[in-house]
Amino acid sequence: MARFKYAGRDRKGKKQGTINASSRREAMEKLKDDGIRVIEMTEVPETLMTMDISLGNPVKLQHFVIYLRQFATLLKAGVTVVDATAILAVQTESKGLKKALLDTEQALREGNPFSEAVSKHKKIFSPMFINMVKAGEASGNMDETLESLAEDFEKQHYTRQKIVSALTYPAVIGLLAIGAVIFLLVSVVPTFVTMFADMGAELPGITKFVLAASDFMQSFWWLILLIAILIVIFFIYIKKNNKTKYYLDYALLKMPIFGNMMQKAALARMMRTLSTLFSSSVPILQAMSIVEKVVENEVIAKVIRESRDTLEKGRSMTEPMTSHWAFPPLVTQMISIGENTGALDAMLSKIADFYEKEVEQGTDRLKSLIEPIMIVLLAGVVGVIVLSIMMPMFAMFDQMS
Repeated sequence: MARFKYAGRDRKGKKQGTINASSRREAMEKLKDDGIRVIEMTEVPETLMTMDISLGNPVKLQHFVIYLRQFATLLKAGVTVVDATAILAVQTESKGLKKALLDTEQALREGNPFSEAVSKHKKIFSPMFINMVKAGEASGNMDETLESLAEDFEKQHYTRQKIVSALTYPAVIGLLAIGAVIFLLVSVVPTFVTMFADMGAELPGITKFVLAASDFMQSFWWLILLIAILIVIFFIYIKKNNKTKYYLDYALLKMPIFGNMMQKAALARMMRTLSTLFSSSVPILQAMSIVEKVVENEVIAKVIRESRDTLEKGRSMTEPMTSHWAFPPLVTQMISIGENTGALDAMLSKIADFYEKEVEQGTDRLKSLIEPIMIVLLAGVVGVIVLSIMMPMFAMFDQMS
């Protein structure tokens, strides 16, 4: 949301002030509704106190998919691109998308093509979207292009949600385990320290370890918190830096169990995007450049760059893939068949379908397997602490009897 400073007149005379709006046009309409005739208006530069801060894409994928579906339906019904954009700007629930669509509408009314108008909001409209819209404008099939994009984004969203769902459960159980351990060490274990000291008996090794951990947690909790914050900052840094992100992505793909699932999800995303771009007549080299940016995995992206280089030299795009561990023979063989038969988009779509089903089945199996393992792990961690407290007490009862 932007802030505008204005000067104008109403029935009582001169008037000036500021107003919040998604665009200059919306600000003018708000003031007009208030009975103010604007003479001058300037946008106030954003500061840390006034700017909307967002991490990543400010528009949820499900909101964007709904927008694409509605946009395609309106165009099929004969509504112009300008009017459809204005209608959807009012209807959308996403503030980020609303602001972008209002700006896009203004740019369209000034005579700019839709693809050029949305390119000013690259955080919301990806390079893939912009290039496919350009192809749709050139062919006159914007509605079909938008339908294709909606289907592509829906499938990618479904696959991503499957991965998130599979990773959420162990993450939640892990946090619960950490929380339970901290609570026991800080609140429960210290209440037994005096009693154990009065016993004067030799404590078991496990009890000594838990008491030492409790004492450390109480004395150096700030150090543990600082280390946790530094770890988070470190991971954010290596994720933002392309060179270090490569090694992070490499490590994630090599992880036991989860790595294989992430590899299949990345390949499904790559193949689905390439298939959609090829079917929309986007040039192959341009399509490879787009996929490199949207694949979200630097290991896969590096191979895509190498494949694009081999294509520029007139060779097969599968050459770098064949010698790379991240690309199974199924992928390279089917792409080779697609290149030789001229049906590359169809082959890529079949590969994407295959890996999307693999991810779906794999996440379902993983969730059913990991639930009992995490429960046993949580019970084991808490059980060790409880046992360390109970063992000296049992020894004391034996002495008393």
